[in-house]
Amino acid sequence: MDTALTPFRVEFPESALTDLRDRLARTRWPEAETVDDWSQGVPLTYLRDLAGHWRTTYDWRATEARLNALPQYRTRIDGLRVHFLHVRSPHPQAVPLLLSHGWPGSVVEFLDLIEPLTNPHDPADAFHVVAPSLPGYALSDKPATTGWTVERTAAAWAKLMARLGYERYAAHGVDWGSFLTGALGTLDAPHLLGVHLAMPFAKPPQEQVELDARDLAGLAALKEFQQNEGGYSAVQATRPQTLGYALTDSPVGQLAWIAEKYWAWSDHDGDLEKVIPRDRLLDVVTLAWLAGTGASSARIYWESHNRMALDPVAVPTACSVFPKDARMPRAWCEHRFTDLRRWTDHDRGGHFPALEQPELLVGELRSFFRTLR
Repeated sequence: MDTALTPFRVEFPESALTDLRDRLARTRWPEAETVDDWSQGVPLTYLRDLAGHWRTTYDWRATEARLNALPQYRTRIDGLRVHFLHVRSPHPQAVPLLLSHGWPGSVVEFLDLIEPLTNPHDPADAFHVVAPSLPGYALSDKPATTGWTVERTAAAWAKLMARLGYERYAAHGVDWGSFLTGALGTLDAPHLLGVHLAMPFAKPPQEQVELDARDLAGLAALKEFQQNEGGYSAVQATRPQTLGYALTDSPVGQLAWIAEKYWAWSDHDGDLEKVIPRDRLLDVVTLAWLAGTGASSARIYWESHNRMALDPVAVPTACSVFPKDARMPRAWCEHRFTDLRRWTDHDRGGHFPALEQPELLVGELRSFFRTLR
C-alpha cells in the first residue's frame, strides 16, 4: 500500500490566471435586485465592485507564496490523495493539533493561525499543526465514487495522524470540520487528547431537559436559518452536479455563491471588510476557482447532510459558540459530549473564527488544550 508522504507545492499556471481575468472581463451580468438589501442575494453593485478588484488588483501569487512557505504534502488514504499542511513547532513538547475546515472554506482560512499556534511566546502553548484539505476541496483529490461521508473522512484523518507518527493528538473543527471532529471523538477516541468545536451539533435527548433563554433563541435562529438561508444546502444536498456546471464555468458565479455566505455568516455591522478583508475572501474563492471544486466540494452535502449519526463523544470536549453562528442548546450538547469541560458563548464572531477572530480562537485553543497536556 502506498503510504508515502510526498512534498507538495501550489503551482497553478499563469494561463489559468489569464483565463480567470478574461472571463471576469466578459461577465454577462443580470439586472440589479429589486430590493435595497441582501434578501434576494448578493447586490449587483457589491459584486461588480468585488469582481473588479479580483480582476485588476487581487494577487493570487502572494497567497500561493504564503502557502508554499509552509511544509505541504500529499498522501494516499483510502484510494484518495489527500493534501495537507504539516507545520511542526520548534518546541519539542508541542501537542499535535488537527485543524479541519468546512464549506465554503479551505486551508487558506487557517494561514493566520499557523505562526501563533506553532511558535508561541510560551512553549507550553505550542502545537504541531496538521491541516488537511477535505476530499473534493482545494488540493485534495476529487472522489470519483460515492461514499465519502463525514465519517469516512474522519477515519481518513485518523489514518493521516497515525501515518505522521502522532499517537495522541488534539483536534479542532468548524462547519463540516466540526462534524468530522466530533466523529473523530467517537471513532478515534483512544488517540485523542480532546476536541474543540466551533459549531457543536447534537440531537435532542429523549428525556426532558431545561432550556435557557440562549438555548431557545438559538433554536429559533436555526429555524429562521433553515427557512431563509438554507437554500444553498438544499441544492448542494440534492443536485451538486447541476450546480457544479455553473460554478465551474463562471468565476462570478463562484464568487457570488461563496461571498454571500461570508457576508451572511460573519459578525459585522454591514461592512464585511471590517472583519474579513476582501483579499482574504478572494483567497478562498480563487483557490476554489483554480482547483475547479464547485461540484466536488458540494457533494459532502449530498453524502452527509441530515444523515449523520451524531454518536456520543466521551473525550474531553470544548465548545466555542459565536453569536453569528449556529447555536444548539447546551443541554443537548452535554448529552452527546459526555465530558464537556468548556463551553464559551462569545460576545462577537461568526462562522469563520479563524478569519474573523484569529486571536480569540488561538486563545481558546491554548486555554483548553493546556489543561490536557
